[in-house]
Amino acid sequence: MAYNLESLVQILEQFLPPDHHQPLWVLDSDKKPQMKTLLQKVYFFKDLFENSSSAVSGYRRGGLESRIRDIAYKAEDVVESHLVDQLLSCGEGESFIFSPPDLEKLIEDFDSANKDMMSSLEESEMQLKYRLTGGESKLEVIPIVGMGGIGKTTLARNLYKDRLVSVHFDVRAWATISQDYDVGKILQGLLRLASRRPTYGMLQMGNEELGEDLFTSLFGRRYLIILDDIWNTHSWDDIKMFFPDNNNGSRIIVTTRNSSLAKFIAFRSPHHNMHLLKDDESWNLMHQKVFAPGEICSPELESIGRKIAHNCRGLPLAISLIGGLLFHAKRTQDFWEQVAEDLSSIGADVGEEILGILSLIYNYLPYHLKPCLLYMGAFPEDSEIHASRLIKLWVAAGFLKPISGKRLEEAAEMYLKALVDRNLIFIRQKSPQGNVKSCGIHDLLRDLCFRKAYEENFLFLKKRYISGAVRWRRVSAHSIQDIDRPLDQMQLTRSFLSVGNESWEILSPLISAFRLLRVLDILSIKLDQFPRKILQLVNLRYLALSTSKLPSSISRLCNLQFLIFQAIWFSSNPHVVTPEILDMPQLRHIKFKGIYVWYDDKYREHFVVQDQLQSLSTILASGLNDRVLQTIPNLGKLGIFCDEELDRVIDLSLLHNLHTLNCTSSKYLTDNLLSNLIFPYSLKELTLDGCGICFGDRTRIGYLPNLQILKLRDCKFELELWVVSEAEFCQLKCLIMEKLNLEYWAANNICFPRLEHLVIRHCSHLDRIPHGIGGIPTLKLIEVYECNPSLVDSARMIQKEQESYGNDGLEVRFRTTRLQ
Repeated sequence: MAYNLESLVQILEQFLPPDHHQPLWVLDSDKKPQMKTLLQKVYFFKDLFENSSSAVSGYRRGGLESRIRDIAYKAEDVVESHLVDQLLSCGEGESFIFSPPDLEKLIEDFDSANKDMMSSLEESEMQLKYRLTGGESKLEVIPIVGMGGIGKTTLARNLYKDRLVSVHFDVRAWATISQDYDVGKILQGLLRLASRRPTYGMLQMGNEELGEDLFTSLFGRRYLIILDDIWNTHSWDDIKMFFPDNNNGSRIIVTTRNSSLAKFIAFRSPHHNMHLLKDDESWNLMHQKVFAPGEICSPELESIGRKIAHNCRGLPLAISLIGGLLFHAKRTQDFWEQVAEDLSSIGADVGEEILGILSLIYNYLPYHLKPCLLYMGAFPEDSEIHASRLIKLWVAAGFLKPISGKRLEEAAEMYLKALVDRNLIFIRQKSPQGNVKSCGIHDLLRDLCFRKAYEENFLFLKKRYISGAVRWRRVSAHSIQDIDRPLDQMQLTRSFLSVGNESWEILSPLISAFRLLRVLDILSIKLDQFPRKILQLVNLRYLALSTSKLPSSISRLCNLQFLIFQAIWFSSNPHVVTPEILDMPQLRHIKFKGIYVWYDDKYREHFVVQDQLQSLSTILASGLNDRVLQTIPNLGKLGIFCDEELDRVIDLSLLHNLHTLNCTSSKYLTDNLLSNLIFPYSLKELTLDGCGICFGDRTRIGYLPNLQILKLRDCKFELELWVVSEAEFCQLKCLIMEKLNLEYWAANNICFPRLEHLVIRHCSHLDRIPHGIGGIPTLKLIEVYECNPSLVDSARMIQKEQESYGNDGLEVRFRTTRLQ
């Protein structure tokens, strides 16, 4: 069931909170018994779906789930509609008593549903490795061809990450093309990976300029380019001229379902055709997915398991997904036989069998994960989805079940991991701590999300999925032209995500219709000024937009939990935003880009303690004092910007939960930010940008007991040297050094005892990496980009020495100054 009842529970608990908490809204005493009864009914069905077995959560509950979903939707609409009506009818600051109608009918609907329920691949990789690292010196395009779900992308990704391949090529870059491709975004992605330059510097460049820059970046160097999921000849024609033939063994891999297209792209090069797995291969792959290394499957389960593997039709994607299902389920013969039977009932039509298998996986998925998976369909095909954004959207949508002792965001991370473990979502990037930084979803699974979202009235995506007078709960629009519903059918919409670049004039009428909206993400739309209509959306939990300034009246959005704000280039005052947002008690995350929170408390008598606020970036250092810090006691992530010399100490040790800190100084204007900061011992990640670093600062940072990640960008070291003592940085795992003035760096193998990843970029004055760094037993990767050749040589020397000691687990990546 895509709707997991958690959203309705959260709505009702605003009036009847558990554990003797203070209610958010005052409820009419006459309505309290009915509200309690309704909440108890919702709790019942919520527990029923949570605690039922995996087998029951398969094909057998569809009718009941759909019925409960519709009743829950109706309950949400009734309660929130009347709440919004009363909020809008009251004057600012006025209180009211909430008295909803129709509760008896909702209770009857749940009772009626309850009554009815009671009565009723290795060889392929080796071949391709040889073609990549051997063969002729001329540029070769290698097509990998096969049907959807057969493993083309997985094979390409394995080759891309293979150590033999990565060492062979000077440059590697990956782009996913997809059906609705954007030439500019493809070139930006390739250029970012080839040049190691940030994407924001490319946003104003045209396609021709991007292509010429890419050509220059690749010229004279041996490169590997992966172009994943090509659908037509136009996408190839638009970019092929930007890949130079350096006659040095460069390679391009393309993956496609279309063999004719592969012939067009590489008519002289043999294709690598993917084949369906044989029965033994299918079982071996499934065994890997279900059992731990060395674990033995019982003969009884193996017999059934081989049937299951056979019924997956030799498709690696299907086998991986079924394996993920079996891994998380109880290992009983009855359950495995049920899965085998369900798979055998799927039709043999080639075009539908994979969809049938994917639908089976969805039906067996725990009910609380279903809406989280369907929400993945809101993002463009083959897009890289940032985990932090996805988690915020899940929280704002109300999908998450609270877990004792954990924040909702932590619960969301567990949901995300559960989907990854089931192979339903794949990881694109990991953070230095090993967490998911960004993720994606296979296009076939995304197609399934489309269909299920339509069936469940969960998400509107494109016109072809529209029929009848459907009132869409959530809308994700690539273009406003995709929406052809009457505005009165948008009145119950809860989420609107725009991934296109529309004008406000087109969007404005829709905003007026979205009176119950909880999520509004229009970050891609550049607004000349803040639209006042948004202030009428008092049900908002999540707001992301790009404009010049936030008004003080933003505090009228009393339910807002997530505020993401991008200042557009022509912002009139890019350094200051009015502080009323720090008077909004429900806020959980504040993220500003190009603008800063300024908090002047000289004339303020009353302060709101924002005990829900977990992240705040970025705030001006001049307004950050003890009084302000005491209003944000649970902050975990903080960004500070300093544009003037500080004359006082900022005691961040008052923030006992602070784990991530980003400090930025306006270069050449201030040099004493760090000297005036008291760091909390809880700090795990520290980023310093444009800061002056004296000896005392280095020592205080080095002795932080829990610091795992240190990023130093454009910082100025006192005397241009850094000598690390043995007692410093005992927990550090990742060190990034970029654009530093360092000339001398000293450390031995006892320093940084847990270091895993070292990155050095654009440090033109630094001649070498300390020799002792190579002796750190945990070190896995050294990356050196755009530095002195002598620094690159020292990295190579460290790697060779470690290999001579039998340590071949250390990888070194480098790039010297770009060839002209």
